[in-house]
Amino acid sequence: MYPQYTSAQVPAGLSIACRHVEAGTYRLPRADDHRITVHASAATRSYCSDAGRYFLRRAGDIDFVPAGQEGGFEAETSFDTKEVRLSPAMLERVASEIEGGIKARRFDTRHLLRDERIEYLVRALEADQKTGSPGGTLFAESVGVALAVRLLGLDDLETDRTVRLSDAQLNRVLEYVDAHLSEPLTIDTLSRIANASSSHLRTWFKAATGTTLHRYVLRRRVERARSLILGSDLSVSEVAYQAGFAHQSHLAHWMRREIGQTPHRLRRTRPGK
Repeated sequence: MYPQYTSAQVPAGLSIACRHVEAGTYRLPRADDHRITVHASAATRSYCSDAGRYFLRRAGDIDFVPAGQEGGFEAETSFDTKEVRLSPAMLERVASEIEGGIKARRFDTRHLLRDERIEYLVRALEADQKTGSPGGTLFAESVGVALAVRLLGLDDLETDRTVRLSDAQLNRVLEYVDAHLSEPLTIDTLSRIANASSSHLRTWFKAATGTTLHRYVLRRRVERARSLILGSDLSVSEVAYQAGFAHQSHLAHWMRREIGQTPHRLRRTRPGK
């Protein structure tokens, strides 16, 4: 189901919408406008079928879907997002007015951009709309022009990679964790996977995901155990082993903390039980 949202229309081919999206399939169908979406929730793990891999969207991550193209992904948890629509006509006008009269080029879909200027402009537009548009048409048009300028220079945007894990590093760690949950996972091993020092990995992983590396691994193990309990007839001790827990009581302890249920109580909720 396409998510419900509230939007505020602003002049000059510009609009903003704030959405709360439930876990599951999130699709952006083809539209006549360019769309800029800014992730507005804590870290959200998602799967992109086009890329065939998992990604972690963090607050401030930006996706850009050009007019006529579609986008989307499978989100594991609900999230909030802000969507700005910018008409191609506005972009063409700004391109023609820039010194040298550059031609607005054909854009490609871009994911997980980091740009403080775009994020600031989207927040400013949202705040103006929430307070009844005191800035008027001039303010809205100014924001639209500034966004258009940033999009026209999209290839030159500086991404914030100086004090965080790159997307490639983070995805290598996430993929390795998922593929080796049943095995001992050490900070030294994961540091080698990320090609970062152990101290940097600890700090940067928490900055990227909002949780410590240790707690993330435990949560993924609980999720794996939950899936096995609901989807198989393995004994609880075998589930604990395959999910990477030291023993059955260790599994029960963390399941109670993470999802509020013991393995035996969860198994009784299976259909047919």
